[in-house]
Amino acid sequence: MMKVGFVGLGNVGGKLAGSLLRNGTDLAVHDLDADRVTQMLAAGAKDGLSPASMMQNCDVVITCLPSPAASAAVLQEMLPHVNNTKTWLEMSTTDAAEVKRIGALVSKAGGAAVDCPVSGGCHRADTGNISIYAGCDRGTFERILPLLTRMGRRILHTGPLGSASILKVMTNYLATANLLTLCEALTVMKAAGMDLATTFEAISISSGTSFVHETESQLILSGSRDVNFTMDLVQKDIGLFQKIAEDNNIPLEISPLLISMISDGQARFGTRAQSDRMIERLEEATGLDIRAPGFPQELIDDEPEEPGYEVTPAR
Repeated sequence: MMKVGFVGLGNVGGKLAGSLLRNGTDLAVHDLDADRVTQMLAAGAKDGLSPASMMQNCDVVITCLPSPAASAAVLQEMLPHVNNTKTWLEMSTTDAAEVKRIGALVSKAGGAAVDCPVSGGCHRADTGNISIYAGCDRGTFERILPLLTRMGRRILHTGPLGSASILKVMTNYLATANLLTLCEALTVMKAAGMDLATTFEAISISSGTSFVHETESQLILSGSRDVNFTMDLVQKDIGLFQKIAEDNNIPLEISPLLISMISDGQARFGTRAQSDRMIERLEEATGLDIRAPGFPQELIDDEPEEPGYEVTPAR
């Protein structure tokens, strides 16, 4: 059986590691937070001790960390133990240029490198129903696909190393734009005298609906405003998207505005405030309360877990 190491047991990583355990993976874990490690050990994982030890003892080591700098530091510890039997999966949302730089070090040591970001929300990461992108050569992808299907539902081979990270920051840019337009839409409807529960349903059955509406609008309306995704992570992702645009000489108008709006939200509510609190900028400006009864305090993925599968693009 393939031995797997998992470094980084935060909001997303802990749930992905949980899916691996639930689906029978031989799993070792590591995190700077000892309590997170203890919880995973209680669920049946082994203590990976350190990134270096995990690369020595595992066939595949997965990193899911909050910043490119954290991933680079962890990989430096692991590199001396990389050889042609080892595979590194980077499941953080990161800069494509950085993952290619680090991946080249892995390749030089004989190992295989994959950028493997996920999309679909923490609640879907918890149930193994999240989507996973994988950037790597086809042979590596086919070798790790069985492992990816234990963590996610829809698996997309995006092309060479780095391609998955480029697509991931694009999707987070779209999600951020959608969140901010929903904040404006809900506030305007409240001011216009519309019932917010009726407004929610009107959006849901319309051409204006989206994944973000179906999930985050509920947390805005319930007053929870806790989607398990903080403004610093949003700012990182939309900043990476803006950088891709600039590197390719694309003059964007909406993207810089989103960055400015999120910066204002951070200044008001804190760098690591929940991203759904962006609605409170408009509540403060208008004196309106954008809440309604009957909406959940947290998101639960009620779809049954299903075996994952590869999604194949039309050619």
